[in-house]
Amino acid sequence: MTIGEFARASRLSAKALRRYDELGLLPPARVDAYTGYRYYAGAQVERARLVAWLRRIGMPLAGVRDVCALHGTDPGAAARAVRAHWARVEAETAERRDLAASLLDRLGGTTGMTTTVRPHALLAAALSERGRVRETQQDRAHAGPRLLAVADGYGPAGDLAAAVALAAVEGLPAPGGRAGDLLNALEDAVRRADAEVGAAAPGSGTTLTAGVWTGSRLALAHVGDGRAYLLRDGALVRLTRDHTAVQARVDAGELAPAEAAAHPDRALLLRALDGAGDGPAPDLSLHEGRPGDRWLLCTDGLSAVVPEAELHAALAAGTGPDGTARALLALADGRGGPDNASCVVADVLPPGGTP
Repeated sequence: MTIGEFARASRLSAKALRRYDELGLLPPARVDAYTGYRYYAGAQVERARLVAWLRRIGMPLAGVRDVCALHGTDPGAAARAVRAHWARVEAETAERRDLAASLLDRLGGTTGMTTTVRPHALLAAALSERGRVRETQQDRAHAGPRLLAVADGYGPAGDLAAAVALAAVEGLPAPGGRAGDLLNALEDAVRRADAEVGAAAPGSGTTLTAGVWTGSRLALAHVGDGRAYLLRDGALVRLTRDHTAVQARVDAGELAPAEAAAHPDRALLLRALDGAGDGPAPDLSLHEGRPGDRWLLCTDGLSAVVPEAELHAALAAGTGPDGTARALLALADGRGGPDNASCVVADVLPPGGTP
């Protein structure tokens, strides 16, 4: 099939086909050695349509590559990847809905976006381990009824940097009920943490992933390569993106996630709290909570060495937050404990307050 015929059959433009060829997503069956013209096989139409559908639901190119790779060998895993992507889309849509309602409320309009708020408590546990290689512990973790946070310090005073960052967000004043006010307060706290880290620990820095629980929503701020996950109805969804040079290449479709996991520059941070310049802009998001949800916040000492499938299994095992946190860090230790590792596990309690 010529590229024009294949474009019509697959519902992809010739321009998109050329781009997907360059990225290795959809190489043609044959390229004319003299003209460079691309020819495709009829058997490639199914894969092309899959690519088109995945792009239509907004999946990044790196995710499309993963699903296409899994489709032929493990359709169940491919389906789980699509489900996880769509859960993120729904969470982001809920966030935008709440922010739009907050904006309309601020402007004096009628939102028409009413929701029933059912406050729920959290049952949470935090745990940090030094690991088998590091001589010092530079991680910090916090689990309370309102604040969940992990920080991974680095540099000569990385332990102080992480402690200062957590203290700054622990002092977050109680925000109002509007989503925008909550996220603004959390962003202010992160920027304050950056300034205080720079003053207290010059030459050092820290990552920070912190969530504030309102009783029905978790407002999340993220800087660095810590991670936040949500386990809901048996599916594990990653809520954060690493602020690393390698992740930026994955997002651009230049590296596959499997390559990124073993890349020598995987720990090279693009954002951190170190007091330099104007400070990094944290990623901010708002996530609705439901009874039965389980949140995980962790440093890269856990997520970089334990595959996500094993994190998923440990979180879904039915153990309480404290036992689950211990099981997770035992997994990191079982892989040699190459770094400090910290995690926070928090369960949204069902009505009646019992897990």
